[in-house]
Amino acid sequence: MTTIASPHNPRLKALRRLQRRRERERSGTFLAEGEDLIAAARLAGRSPLEGYRHAGSGLGDEAFHDVEPQALRAASTLASGTRVVGVYEQHWGPALGPLCVYLHGVGDPGNVGTIIRSAHAFGASCVALGPGCADPYGPKAVRASMGAIFSVALAHLDGPGELPGERVALSAGAEQELRGPANAIASEVSVLVGAEREGLPAEVLAACERRARISIEGDSLNAAMAATVALYELTRQPSRVPAS
Repeated sequence: MTTIASPHNPRLKALRRLQRRRERERSGTFLAEGEDLIAAARLAGRSPLEGYRHAGSGLGDEAFHDVEPQALRAASTLASGTRVVGVYEQHWGPALGPLCVYLHGVGDPGNVGTIIRSAHAFGASCVALGPGCADPYGPKAVRASMGAIFSVALAHLDGPGELPGERVALSAGAEQELRGPANAIASEVSVLVGAEREGLPAEVLAACERRARISIEGDSLNAAMAATVALYELTRQPSRVPAS
């Protein structure tokens, strides 16, 4: 296989186009950069549609194209460049229980990726993304997921109506604290997380069976931290939802 030496190579131009959300949505693919993400994909049983690596590095497998370092750096989203890049197929499906995390208006890709990472850590069955959310397959979100993007089921929803089980909205103004008591209330639950400043809009709150707050001393948590604390609370005891 011939080594790619020019940053203007058509294959590398195609990689650069995948940095744009519109192109990712059109193609249904995304980029994963770096050895750790490529290894996470392999561990999850995900094979790249195509791959690129520093010439002579031996990274990836025999299907990866060898690229001169400067040429690959020109196609990277990382300031320092990368030694290996894979192109993968996006996976979308329905919102799944028994524990689903729903994001509404979470526009920061770092928060979206971190929430996917937390969902994987606490065994959530799905992360569902509603209107106004950052693309979970964007470069920053993929990096923040630390490879969980390959293992967590993702859904794209128009609103909370398609969520499984009881819908529990995280709301700073709720009277009830989010807890995981000994008495199980429901076999399935979806926890809803809104934008950092605005929170969940009124119509989303109205669609929920329950509202709950995270008890903290300070003023607020960002969306990723709130979702992580909620997942911990909902999974640390047998029950998944707070008692009335």
